[in-house]
Amino acid sequence: MGKTRSELREIASNVLYETYILNNAKVDYDIKELVKEQMDIENEFVISLITGVINNQEVISSLANKYLIDWEIDRLSKVDKAILSIGIYELMYTDTPCIVAINEAIELSHKYSDEKVTKMINATLDGIYQNEKIDKK
Repeated sequence: MGKTRSELREIASNVLYETYILNNAKVDYDIKELVKEQMDIENEFVISLITGVINNQEVISSLANKYLIDWEIDRLSKVDKAILSIGIYELMYTDTPCIVAINEAIELSHKYSDEKVTKMINATLDGIYQNEKIDKK
């Protein structure tokens, strides 16, 4: 039985979290290997989310910092940074409907973060959604 997109996003956030730890420790890694540790099969959706965030992290972090109030993305826990980064990536770079991208990030945040962080992620994604030019085809 295949996994839902929500479950795949959760796996992507877990792997992204892992990459942040490995980067801090200056340890090399292979994204496909990290995904295989989480899933038995390779999944393009998961890999595209992770590589999309990594390849666009500078822009994603800049956008997050623009809309985070009195906070910066690098001060968030690595889990919260991963969740917010995936949400921003899906908002800005994929054809995922905006409301779905925001709701999925909020749901992940409910599972892994406290209420204050969930509200912060919601407000940040909503600010980006309301104020940035998002080109959904």
